[in-house]
Amino acid sequence: MRKLLNTLFVTTPDAYLSLDGENVIVQQEKKELARFPLHTLENIVTFTYPGASPSLMGACAKHNINLCLCTPNGRFLARAVGKSNGNVLLRRTQYRIADDVSASSRIARNMIFGKVYNARWSVERTIRDHGMRIDKEKLQNASGILQDMLPKIQNVDTLESLRGLEGETAATYFSVLDEMILNDKENFYFPGRSRRPPLDKMNAMLSFVYSLLANDCAAALESVGLDSYVGFMHRDRPGRSSLALDLMEELRACFADRFVLTLINNRIIKAKDFQDRESGATLMTDEGRKTVIKAWQERKRETITHPYLKEKIPWGLVPYVQSLLLARYLRDDLDGYPPFLWK
Repeated sequence: MRKLLNTLFVTTPDAYLSLDGENVIVQQEKKELARFPLHTLENIVTFTYPGASPSLMGACAKHNINLCLCTPNGRFLARAVGKSNGNVLLRRTQYRIADDVSASSRIARNMIFGKVYNARWSVERTIRDHGMRIDKEKLQNASGILQDMLPKIQNVDTLESLRGLEGETAATYFSVLDEMILNDKENFYFPGRSRRPPLDKMNAMLSFVYSLLANDCAAALESVGLDSYVGFMHRDRPGRSSLALDLMEELRACFADRFVLTLINNRIIKAKDFQDRESGATLMTDEGRKTVIKAWQERKRETITHPYLKEKIPWGLVPYVQSLLLARYLRDDLDGYPPFLWK
């Protein structure tokens, strides 16, 4: 099993990354702030505009370290990618399936099945753990609707129909997400999904964490030899990691959303970690992002038993394992793509 290495998150304003020997150097106004050996890293994610030196980009590509550049608010800008990993025949198979709508729908429906299954069990876990503090009937109704959708998703045969069912289930799930927020409801609430820009603290956190998860999924896919930009559910769009968005669907509720709820319900994140703009947007502060990133790294080190492999692995390796299973399916080593089914 692959070893889970470290991810370096850079949030210091105006920080610039450079290379010194086999070390990545974090600088601010030409002053060295920190250095980290490259061999201990598998990802570098920077949330500053100055960026990184060409020599560091080349070293990251050489050592298969994913270097991702984001805005201070977490919006993806670019990734440094070196030589393609894996067998070229695997990518040719991926491209052929992506061009075949019927074949694409067979993979996509398994991913969406996993998404809805995990969303339902996230709701069920809230009912089980906090039944006296929530509108139990409302959550039970939502769980029932999500359960009824599962066989429909299994039998769908077109991407258009699948997108319609996915939209219905997402609306049902998001309609009860606010009930799952248990503390500080004056500051943390969920009126509905808003993205660009996020209009409340909950949406600001979701957008930021989704960007972290998408980067992890893209890096995992590239590491097993797949093209993270060519998806099956999400179709091609310049600059969009469509397959990473496909893969993260089944991890949104059980990994990202549960993580955000934990930060709020355990009072790890607070109202002071956000700032409201005159435009109506709500953004995280630098300290808020640091708090989330620290907790995200800790969550990735927690272990679970993978439902398909029946082995204990860190949460942070789940995107890698799912990428590996997808690659094995594309190579005809598996009869179907097994989604991650959390419980």
